[in-house]
Amino acid sequence: MPPQPPMGGRHRHAMPAKKAKDVKGVIKQIWHYVEKQKAALLVVSLMVIVNTATSVYGTMLIGTAIDKYIIKLDFAGLARFSALLAAIYLVSAFSAWLQSRQMTVVANKTMQEIRRDLFENLQKLSIKFFDSHPHGELMSRLTNDVDNIGNALSQTLIQFLSSILTFIMTVSAMLIVSPVLTLVALLIIPASIMLTKNIAKLSRKYFSEQQKFLGELNGMIEETISGQKVVKIFGREKIITNEFSEKNEELKKVGIKAQFLSGIIFPMMNSLNNLSYALVALIGGWLLLMGNNTLTIGKVSNMLIYSKQLARPINEIANLFNMLQSALAGAERVFEIINQPPEPSEGKKLYKEAISGRVEFKNVTFAYKEGENVLKNVSIEAQPGSTIALVGPTGAGKTTIVNLLTRFYDVDEGAILIDSEDIRTLDRTSLRQNIAIVLQDTYLFSSTIMENIRYGRLDATDEEVEQAARLANIHRFITHLPNGYNTVLSDGGEGISQGQRQLISIARAMLADPAILILDEATSNIDTRTEKHIQQALLTLMHGRTSFVIAHRLSTIRDAHEILVIDNGEIIERGNHNTLYEKKGFYYNLYTSQFKRTTG
Repeated sequence: MPPQPPMGGRHRHAMPAKKAKDVKGVIKQIWHYVEKQKAALLVVSLMVIVNTATSVYGTMLIGTAIDKYIIKLDFAGLARFSALLAAIYLVSAFSAWLQSRQMTVVANKTMQEIRRDLFENLQKLSIKFFDSHPHGELMSRLTNDVDNIGNALSQTLIQFLSSILTFIMTVSAMLIVSPVLTLVALLIIPASIMLTKNIAKLSRKYFSEQQKFLGELNGMIEETISGQKVVKIFGREKIITNEFSEKNEELKKVGIKAQFLSGIIFPMMNSLNNLSYALVALIGGWLLLMGNNTLTIGKVSNMLIYSKQLARPINEIANLFNMLQSALAGAERVFEIINQPPEPSEGKKLYKEAISGRVEFKNVTFAYKEGENVLKNVSIEAQPGSTIALVGPTGAGKTTIVNLLTRFYDVDEGAILIDSEDIRTLDRTSLRQNIAIVLQDTYLFSSTIMENIRYGRLDATDEEVEQAARLANIHRFITHLPNGYNTVLSDGGEGISQGQRQLISIARAMLADPAILILDEATSNIDTRTEKHIQQALLTLMHGRTSFVIAHRLSTIRDAHEILVIDNGEIIERGNHNTLYEKKGFYYNLYTSQFKRTTG
């Protein structure tokens, strides 16, 4: 079964599905989930045995019927025998149905637990992990890779067990009927094993490439649909279509190779099986003509049927290789996340009522990539209740300061202190519960406005949610909606303006009632009129709290206690608005250039 395309995510370089590096380890971890359903597995195993045994026994009875009833034209005996045979095959059919039903339950329960563990561990991983893994590729692990495991369990496990039992029981029955013809029928096995091994080895490469291109193509589709307005406004439809065609062509080429190699196994195996069938018929017939006392027409008929039955498990095992390749590679990708060590959270608890909010960066140096410092020996001191504004060009390091304060990343050199406590010694969860952040890119969940605001503090009452909305000056807008606070937002807030989304996000931060507040260009997507409406609310919110404000509009941070001008990872100027303005340096040039743009 070919790998399926990853679902969702932004387009980056997708990770190809490779052959599982630790097959034994992957199988062991899958078994850890499967073994929890031992009762169901026992039923499946018993039903596989019953199904296989009745099928093999039924075939042997056919030979008996030929010798005892058909050749002798005993139609009454044949009728009785046919009833017995029908009963045996009904038992076989029922056991096949039951084993399939039980295995489907086992597979889906296993997938449920794997998805649960995968999703739970994703919540425990660091932002660094998400920054270094494409979102589309992570979505692929949660969806397609888990589905591949489920498909392998519901189909492969039964087939594998059934194929082994069928092979053993069939060979045993054949040896009882005719050892000589059994050896003839078994001649195809070495050739079948070599054929399967070589083709599977070659096809593995193309299945890996196929999954890689599927991921890239899917990511491109998602990105293009999400950015359709940008594509159209810049007239890039033809270019993006050509890029898609190129990737689609690459996918087609490797897909043809992968599917051809996986598909060629069956006809080639079928040819070998037909050769075996012909040899059994030829030699069996010759032995009968030579007057062999151990063979009868019924026994030769049995051997012909068994030779075909012998081909089935060999063919199934051969076909299982394609599914197993995809499933084991996908399982390894899934368990890579499940086994990923969570972001450490142990440390001293930080309680809001027990801290004053003094924040200090002491000679902090940090790099996302080794050797490429984003911050260089940065020192900041924020007194309790003060407002620190961070300004500077894009990429200067402003957002990195926020990432370090919230411990999305840890410093490489120096230290960050809250009330003289190094935040690396603090419990991450309690640290973040004392910090509220409003990002430039607002994210709202597919839920009601009430629940989106309540996300700031899940135990908040409806009245407290409404109060936060009033402070953010969004209450009036919400009450004018048809369903008010119960209005369901979808697709990140489609249907309301960017400014309104930002106000909801600000209300969420207000409800959290943080000791430390971070505004990461929180008003950059809000029009001037809306901005004026929320400024007083923000000032009220920031009063008595240590606040860090990353500002695009410098007019919004004129009242900050200290303004830090950051460029190329260093603080090049610091002071309040008047001091920096009179200095006529970097800040002065930024401020006056903005003033000219707004008044020009």
